[in-house]
Amino acid sequence: MAKTLKIVIPMAGWGTRMRPHTYSKPKPLVSVAGKTVLEHLFDMFASLPDSFNAEYVFIVTPYLGETQIPAFIKEHYPSIKASYVVQSEMKGQSHALWLAREHLHGPMIMCFSDTLMDADFSGLDKESADAIAWVMPVEDPRRFGVVELGPDGWVRRLIEKPATTENNLALVGCYYFKDAASLLAAVDEQIKRGAMLKNEYFLADAISIMIERGAKVRTEKISTWLDTGTIEATLETNRVMLGKSRQVDRYTGTHVKIVEPVFIHPSAQIENSTIGPHASIGAECKISDSHIEDSIIEAGCEIVAAGLSHSIVGRQAKVHGRGAGSAMQLNIGDNSQVNI
Repeated sequence: MAKTLKIVIPMAGWGTRMRPHTYSKPKPLVSVAGKTVLEHLFDMFASLPDSFNAEYVFIVTPYLGETQIPAFIKEHYPSIKASYVVQSEMKGQSHALWLAREHLHGPMIMCFSDTLMDADFSGLDKESADAIAWVMPVEDPRRFGVVELGPDGWVRRLIEKPATTENNLALVGCYYFKDAASLLAAVDEQIKRGAMLKNEYFLADAISIMIERGAKVRTEKISTWLDTGTIEATLETNRVMLGKSRQVDRYTGTHVKIVEPVFIHPSAQIENSTIGPHASIGAECKISDSHIEDSIIEAGCEIVAAGLSHSIVGRQAKVHGRGAGSAMQLNIGDNSQVNI
């Protein structure tokens, strides 16, 4: 009989670094390389073993997330079993888990909504450690959370934004726990101790408490870690994902030049334009007399006589330029209109 695995995805932040796009939709519904970030997350968990039945717990904001995330999942993933918890106060990762505690039993994964990686989850049903933290070596770990390993190779403690650089295994934002109850007990203790950083309860402190109590925590290294937390990071992720897809787009519009790699939705209409490299064109877009590269154009956009590079254009936006000769950088939200 298959065992239930809870997959917790906190997405209750305000997404301020992804504005203006997060004024009208939650950050996980921003597009990158032809799919929303949330869809890429679901793809990432495709390697879970058949012995697990995945059930999702989404921790959302009362603004936009509480309505748009359930609606999106109902429309696009109707067979997924999901629960939703609203985090109205931004008190951190551990606080989010504490709010969701009634849903958390047995094995669980917690993965941040803007973390995309090349992890293989196929062996989790045979895991003997109490917890796994996915990590990636980085040159300068001071802006990340990191792990400190003991001489036996087990995690000794987790450090949020270390002052020094000797521990360079950065926490990428994905964790496995063999039993959610032990994590929740550590979160309870963390809250009682008031273990906070900048008025937030960080998960690193809860896991360190688990280790204090004897939990065996190991690391799993990855080589690809993609972030969608900022405009710059999202464009970089778009470039990497398009480059890895190896899917040649055979779009055949009128006088259209395609410079791979690109993603073009089949419903897009393009004429007299050059698309690419590293351009993602969403559904129902209408593009004419333009040159678009290194950019994400979300669904329903109208681009006329414009040169765009290093840009993100939100859904249903309109950009009217004076010609495709010189590239312009734009970052505009849904339903915007720009006349260049």
